Amino acid sequence: MEDELRSEYDLKSLMVRKFGPERKSFGKITIRLEPDVAEVFPNADAVNEALRFLIRIVQDNQVSALAKQPHSSSEGADKTS
Repeated sequence: MEDELRSEYDLKSLMVRKFGPERKSFGKITIRLEPDVAEVFPNADAVNEALRFLIRIVQDNQVSALAKQPHSSSEGADKTS
């Protein structure tokens, strides 16, 4: 089959994009928010800021919980029944 494309066109390196709401950005992760959540966050930056805040809170609570746990000592480990 003979084509009319010039030899300098490298079609193998082209990325195909879909049109409409199902299209994807290449190299990025797309996450779909439920409508009620999307109403609260105007853009991706707002979502990322909220999630980073949540991550900090969870991490801080994990550190606090570990610090509050009583330290297990080896005193009771050697006891046998």
